[in-house]
Amino acid sequence: MKPDPCTEGSGTLAMGTTVHYSACPVCASVDIRNVMDVKDNSVSGEMFKVAECGQCALRFTQDVPSESAIGRYYKSEDYISHSNTSKGIINRIYQLVRKRTMASKRQLVERMTGRNKGKMLDLGSGIGSFVNEMRQHGWEARGLEPDPGARANAKEQYSIELEDTGAFKTLIPGSFDAVTMWHVLEHVHDLHGYIKQLRTIIREDGKLLIAVPNYTSADANVYGEFWAAYDVPRHLYHFSPKSIQVLMEKNDMKVDRYVPMWYDPFYISLLSSKYRNGRTNWLGAGWNAARSTMKAMGDRRRSSSIIYVCSKRN
Repeated sequence: MKPDPCTEGSGTLAMGTTVHYSACPVCASVDIRNVMDVKDNSVSGEMFKVAECGQCALRFTQDVPSESAIGRYYKSEDYISHSNTSKGIINRIYQLVRKRTMASKRQLVERMTGRNKGKMLDLGSGIGSFVNEMRQHGWEARGLEPDPGARANAKEQYSIELEDTGAFKTLIPGSFDAVTMWHVLEHVHDLHGYIKQLRTIIREDGKLLIAVPNYTSADANVYGEFWAAYDVPRHLYHFSPKSIQVLMEKNDMKVDRYVPMWYDPFYISLLSSKYRNGRTNWLGAGWNAARSTMKAMGDRRRSSSIIYVCSKRN
């Protein structure tokens, strides 16, 4: 795959095991500025700078660990998508919500593709919950996951053999009716390379569903640098609706629909409250989440997390 001028190798400066962006990773503009310092509250306790592009409104983490060096920032039993932990009240809530949302995600895929069965790929499958959901309802579902521990959990819990993401670039063009990425794109170093390959592997009428946090939401504005969905340095990018639209256009795709993830502001606000105050302010977090949700009801592009339903541009 030919390197993109907006990804590693151009527009960036390699500094040992870190990557420093001298241009925006989405649109290649040099109109970038630092906007805040954010702490890694999950693993390392380190501080990272978050910059913003003045052209496409992408925010991104500066001096992030390179793809070969970032693994240690995922090594925590509290990193729920890999460990499936139920430790703590907030993680137990997350587990309960995840079980309830699997069906709604499947139904969204079926509505957007117009199919009750078909071939789909879940990229960044974690412990395989969504792959299992789709298979249980007749879909030929395949899952790719980079973390060996998560793949082991998928095999133990669901008897599903997830594949390593090394298989991603070898997938056959036009193979899938749908490809899903649930809170995955913000972790991908080769941003444009991934979108190009995603466009290649979906069918002409196929759909790409990408769920990512939205830093232009009301709850993000309330919590600022303590907003849990910044999740530095694991989240390399912090998307706005405009930046996703630009990213798709640059790769000959388009955004068809914006679908809110209604549970996300509550989970994110609870974590954000804990990061800001040292303990969870349940009442305050609930109010902030409810207010964010109400604003999103008036404008879906203000949702705390958004599922972008995308297709090829004809």
